[in-house]
Amino acid sequence: MSKSIKIPVVSREVLIPFILVTSLFALWGFANAVTDPMVQAFKKVLELSNSEAAWVQMAFYGGYFCMALPAALFMRKYSYKVGILIGLALYATGALLFYPAAQSESFVFFCLGLYVLTFGLAFLETSANPYILAMGAKETSTQRLNLAQSFNPVGLMAGLFVAQQFVLKNLQSDDIEDFSALDEASKILIKTSDLMVIRNPYVILGLVLIGIFVLFVVSKMPQSKEEGGMPSIGETFATLSKNSKYVLGVLAQILYVGAQIMCWTYIYQYAEAIGMDSVTAGYYQMAAFVLFTVGRAIGTYLLRFLSPGKLLMYFALLAGLFVAGTIFIQGMTGLYCLVGISFFMSLMFPTIYGIALGDLTEEQSKVGSAGLVMAIVGGALMPKLQGIIIDAGGNGVADTTIMGVTEVNFSFILPLVCFLYIAWYGWNVFKKHEPAT
Repeated sequence: MSKSIKIPVVSREVLIPFILVTSLFALWGFANAVTDPMVQAFKKVLELSNSEAAWVQMAFYGGYFCMALPAALFMRKYSYKVGILIGLALYATGALLFYPAAQSESFVFFCLGLYVLTFGLAFLETSANPYILAMGAKETSTQRLNLAQSFNPVGLMAGLFVAQQFVLKNLQSDDIEDFSALDEASKILIKTSDLMVIRNPYVILGLVLIGIFVLFVVSKMPQSKEEGGMPSIGETFATLSKNSKYVLGVLAQILYVGAQIMCWTYIYQYAEAIGMDSVTAGYYQMAAFVLFTVGRAIGTYLLRFLSPGKLLMYFALLAGLFVAGTIFIQGMTGLYCLVGISFFMSLMFPTIYGIALGDLTEEQSKVGSAGLVMAIVGGALMPKLQGIIIDAGGNGVADTTIMGVTEVNFSFILPLVCFLYIAWYGWNVFKKHEPAT
């Protein structure tokens, strides 16, 4: 009998490149987390309505949508390393644009900086995921990607910590009960000071990114054997459009990202409705991120015993149950339900990603993965709709009631609809595409 050879998840030859590329997963997690509290920060500092402040998320996640496909097409012609370098350059440029944005005190300029920043993130996500898959044997590719993705929540927690400790805690406008009632001269002084506070983490991030860019330039990175070997783009699109599991998976990913961003962004408005300040609310968002990290570890373990479709269905139904608690239970218990949703969301992005690409060839997956990155546009559209619902009774978060609950509570009907669709998608995959066990 021949001895079975254990294939390493990451070989010594590519360990340094693997570590470098894995750091990118934390970097875009950081950007996601540091941006969510900025919706509340801009709302206070610039006296915006909830729907106006939601343009922060429109700019952030809209950049993903606009650049994911061009990034994927770029990958067909050039190496992953070049794609990563372009991504880092755009990411750094967008972050550094916060300096002139703060000087001009223009909300549109801040949104432009976020838009450019996410051009870079789209390049990074479109290149880093398949690059990690290509860094070794196909048999261990999924393990390798899961290992890299486990660093994403580390970036999330770091981003929230920076936003909470270095931005929200230092905003003077947040310490004043009725900022709009101040005289114009006092407002201008406080606004100028607060915009500098918002600016600083992004500028420092931009400088760090320049250092990481240099590291990638001087590092020797492995090449994928199959780069440039794709069929025509028209043929690939035609194949993908006929794959119902992929098409429905893209829609599931759009709704998942929308639900995730709504549950994380509007935790501040939900907390405000029960009389909690933004800094304290940040601790609850940190708890949500911790539950998200724990949920991903437990969910990955459960995949050893349950099929991806079935486990996705269970997690989505439980997430929906917690959303119902968020809507209909008032006060702290409702906030606990909102925090608890993150445990069940944790498994969804990589599971939908894996299910949707499961039947595709590696060549089709390169363009297919761009569709799943473009699905992040859900994070731009859905929070905007939720902001409009919250503004139903005015710029506050509890100005009126809908179906017996405040408008901020009722607004979570949107994540509920998202999770119900995701549960159906998991059931559909389980019934039609996964072998009976």
